Amino acid sequence: MTGAPPVDAPPVDVVCLGESMVTFLPSRPGRLADAPSFARTIGGAESNVACALAAAGHRAKWVSRVGADGFGDHLVEAIGAYGVDVTAVRRDTERPTGLYFRTATDRATAGHEVAYYRAGSAASAMSPATVPYDSVADGRVLHLSGITAALSDDCLALTRSLTAPRAGRPLVSFDVNFRPGLWPDAPAGGRVLLDLARGADVVFVGEDEAEEAWGVVGAEAVRAALPQPRILVVKRGAAGAVVFAHGPKAPGQAAADLVTTVPAPRVDVVAAVGAGDAFAAGFLSGTLRGLSVPDRIRHGHLMAAATLTVPGDLGAPPARHPAGTPGATAPRHNSWIAHADRLVALDDESWGRLHLGPGWTGDDQEVRTP
Repeated sequence: MTGAPPVDAPPVDVVCLGESMVTFLPSRPGRLADAPSFARTIGGAESNVACALAAAGHRAKWVSRVGADGFGDHLVEAIGAYGVDVTAVRRDTERPTGLYFRTATDRATAGHEVAYYRAGSAASAMSPATVPYDSVADGRVLHLSGITAALSDDCLALTRSLTAPRAGRPLVSFDVNFRPGLWPDAPAGGRVLLDLARGADVVFVGEDEAEEAWGVVGAEAVRAALPQPRILVVKRGAAGAVVFAHGPKAPGQAAADLVTTVPAPRVDVVAAVGAGDAFAAGFLSGTLRGLSVPDRIRHGHLMAAATLTVPGDLGAPPARHPAGTPGATAPRHNSWIAHADRLVALDDESWGRLHLGPGWTGDDQEVRTP
């Protein structure tokens, strides 16, 4: 246990629940067997979202379990350094912190390798009994992913309880994150994730993973399989994203969807791992700020681009600035928000010419519009 938050702590914008692992990246391209050394970093779908949101000035909290070991110390300290509230992270004296090693290549390529050491990890012991509801329900948004559901039966029970209808629950955000290797029976895992997604308010899913998990092809087919969420975000990689949002509902009629498509800017990709988490963070940031759906999508694309242009799971956090009015729920102003807002405000033609490369989020803020 890491201690209680201050009595006068400001409201939480987003609570992210899930496992984070210490990640080891090889010092050079190639097979894991040939790597002479590894650089240590952090990785975890939900903690990635929390870190990106905190770096953008939102008040984010990460809820999880880690081992009472040095790797657990590193995770809590590294994630906390982004400005994330880690007071709800529990230490497990009997189970270790999860680890994984991966190559630098894209997950979709044949040369991509991942070696997980997470079986029996501290995070796999999360359950309705070990994670009190009040530790995850104090934010405006609760963000979950399908990875947690795959870790253990207890984790699945917890995810089911948090996506079930409940009076007064936060806005529930769910990233499908279908990982066939984590499910003993991948088709059954796909069906579990479809059921969980139907209980969420905002759902993120890649067009390719929806086809792999559910056998549906195209954004419209994904929406037909998932009509329940108020907002469904179908990610299409470099082609952009399509968002289906429930529109006004006439008496006695089903709500008609408002459909919004926004292309992604051109990006010089360094590594694709973590881009989906970053997109979710950008979209949720826009949601918290009350932005229009097109602007939320653009913020998602920009946050993804910040991660695509670095080798790790997380883009470098921009400089954080002091909070404004105490207790305010709007994000703290910083250089990232200001820079991203300028790009989001571009007209469609200028947005279509954006070309983002490594370093574009730094002080030089190099953005090309050929």
